[in-house]
Amino acid sequence: MRAVIQRVNRAACTVDGVCTGEINQGLLVFLGVEHDDDDTDLRWLGQKLVSLRIFSDEAGLMNKSIQDIGGNILLISQFTLFAQTKKGNRPSFTRAAKPDHARPLYHKMAEYLSILLEKQVQLGIFGADMKIDLQNDGPVTIVMNTKDKDNH
Repeated sequence: MRAVIQRVNRAACTVDGVCTGEINQGLLVFLGVEHDDDDTDLRWLGQKLVSLRIFSDEAGLMNKSIQDIGGNILLISQFTLFAQTKKGNRPSFTRAAKPDHARPLYHKMAEYLSILLEKQVQLGIFGADMKIDLQNDGPVTIVMNTKDKDNH
């Protein structure tokens, strides 16, 4: 799994003009699922997302997690995070999981994050043409890949 995590003051997802998910302070998480990702990847990444200390403390240092500040998460599926651009000008997405594998993991991630945060995670719609509106805070943007979990 690959995630692009943005610390935001607000973020919203709309599909066909209808808001599917909206948050104030928290994390906008774009999630890509690879064909060999499983529940181990999901649990590792979910735990990292809620524990990542990227929110400012009273001294202005990035020392607080989303749990510490009571923030929210907007989770958006994004297979394009696995774009391969080495050859030619058209990206290849062969490393991205097929929808029958990716969709259940996306929804399981939302359920897992909701349990960890003890509040409902906001969502886009898997596979839809989504419009994302956000105000990045910082800006703070972090990329994580579960393939790196075993590397120190």
